[in-house]
Amino acid sequence: MKFELALAPAIETMLCMCGIAGIIDFRGRPIAKATLQRFCEALAHRGPDDTGIWLHQSDDFSVGFAHTRLAVIDPTPEAHQPMTDPTGRYAITYNGELYNYRSLRHDLPHPMRTASDTEVALQACIAWGPKAVEKFDAMWALAFVDTKNKTGHLSRDPFGIKPLYYIHHDHQLIFASELSALRCVPDLPLELDPDALACYLNLGYIPHPQTIYRRVRKLPAGHRLCFSAQGPEESQRFYYLTDLPKQALPYEQAVRELQQRIETAVAGQRIADVPLGTFLSGGLDSSIVVACLSRHADEPVKTFSIGYTDHSRYDESHYAKLAADHFKTEHYEFRLGFKDVLDCVEPMLNHLGEPFADSSLLPTALVSQYTRQHVTVALSGDGGDELFGGYWRYLGHHYLARYHRWPAMVRKSLIEPLLRLMPSARTTRWLDRLRQARKLLKGDLADPMDRHIAWARHMDDNLSAELLGCDRTKAAVDCLNHLYRNAPEAWRRQIPESLSPLDRILLADLAVGLPADMLFKVDTASMYHSLEVRVPLLSADLVDFVAGLPIEYKIAGDSGKRILRDAFSDYLPRAILNRRKMGFEVPIGEFLRDELHDLYHDVVTPSALKDLNIDTKTAGYLYKQHIIRRQDCADLLWALLVLCWWKQKQ
Repeated sequence: MKFELALAPAIETMLCMCGIAGIIDFRGRPIAKATLQRFCEALAHRGPDDTGIWLHQSDDFSVGFAHTRLAVIDPTPEAHQPMTDPTGRYAITYNGELYNYRSLRHDLPHPMRTASDTEVALQACIAWGPKAVEKFDAMWALAFVDTKNKTGHLSRDPFGIKPLYYIHHDHQLIFASELSALRCVPDLPLELDPDALACYLNLGYIPHPQTIYRRVRKLPAGHRLCFSAQGPEESQRFYYLTDLPKQALPYEQAVRELQQRIETAVAGQRIADVPLGTFLSGGLDSSIVVACLSRHADEPVKTFSIGYTDHSRYDESHYAKLAADHFKTEHYEFRLGFKDVLDCVEPMLNHLGEPFADSSLLPTALVSQYTRQHVTVALSGDGGDELFGGYWRYLGHHYLARYHRWPAMVRKSLIEPLLRLMPSARTTRWLDRLRQARKLLKGDLADPMDRHIAWARHMDDNLSAELLGCDRTKAAVDCLNHLYRNAPEAWRRQIPESLSPLDRILLADLAVGLPADMLFKVDTASMYHSLEVRVPLLSADLVDFVAGLPIEYKIAGDSGKRILRDAFSDYLPRAILNRRKMGFEVPIGEFLRDELHDLYHDVVTPSALKDLNIDTKTAGYLYKQHIIRRQDCADLLWALLVLCWWKQKQ
């Protein structure tokens, strides 16, 4: 079914989500075709419709590109990748969607042989060199090479929607869409990085540019890595937010502008000649995406949600159904038992290229699997929480300030001792609020950024030192402080001294947690099932506008997403506008006490922990405390299970 938006008329083109990989040899040694074929096999799930290999050989500069293709529009042979220009001098392997390819093609000097956005990306790199990516409105990861000048570059979209890993070893630059694909190359130095492992156990993911391997790096979001015959340069940031306006837009004008920009962003990302739909959780962000699609679609929008039959605490399906009925969508609701979630644990753990402990990967994989049975492309509302202040950690500063107004005797002698006596679990909303309150108070530090980092971590310094040792804990803490505190300066060339602590925190999450956790999760889960997911709230134009709004437009006291709610107050049902945020969760803590108990003990063994230099006594104590509900250690225990499983499979 083809959907048409008045704001974005469809034309014949080719857009594709893909897997890319390649090798550039700076000594001109032949690239083994068998290695490129293994790349294609390792990335087949990312592009099941077609594969391609391209080789170039010269005395001191040889290149091999590999590509697997998920065709979304116009799957013609002419749009096959890797793609070269007519002379064969230039080549590209490209994974992404170039939403402004129409306007760019008018600015390029050479006529196009295809209707594909890939050729526009290729010709743009030919015409403008590495600066071409500064003109892209897109999500992408790509590699481009000029075989005559023996130059080229890797690049990645501004917010890290699409992944790209690389290693420089033995005078070769080797890259791939997934870390596991790099293991196809014989004799790569893939030693574990103990500092990255420490960051992982503190956060549940490994922040950019680190990976679990010491020598392998993630290309950071908004960066390009140029190379010549002499080898690669250091990666450089090419994307910056514009300077903050000297005077903020009046609030009502900003509301209207935001509504228009979101509609434009959604419209620009919904062209497809294959079935297209959208995830619908019933939360604010996904409901807004559905609202924008429905306002301009000729036919009912396809919407997809999952609901749990076993526990209403984790079930949002009634909100999704409310939104679907309101917008008269063609709604698909997949009812799951927790057995369905448990059945996907082992396949997803086997698929991970590096440890990743966000347990919402499991329901994201399930909704992607069922959605793929009906459509090839799905839009999502990811990015809204980081842009507009939707997480409880942003509101925690407000709650903490209110708490400090209580008399110290009441706080220290009554409230905090009572909190420590309460059972620690997430099985009810009330118990989960108590858990959050304990975490809030445990991170009660003077500096707002210190608080935010403490709330983001799975353990404090003392527990981390017991589990990992003082040296690795210090390395992790230093790394997190550097990443979070330097993020605002990375996003903007000029930072005013008046930038508020909450503004800095939002920019830090945009740089750290969004690409390494949220976007990695969505890409991993969806591409495992050959589903393309687009993220309209992370349109560069929209992000730039929102980042320039005053913080009080986004967070007002104990309410986040203020301006987003007001921008769509006339479109959405009241129940969705006013509902509390609910994470896309599964009861992983209960699973570890019950259904995953045996698996945990089979995998997280004393020998496995010792091999990773993790203290077995501390790990055992944490599991016992979790079992008797004296502590909720679900996040950390799940991280240990994922880590030991991953290590066992290497």
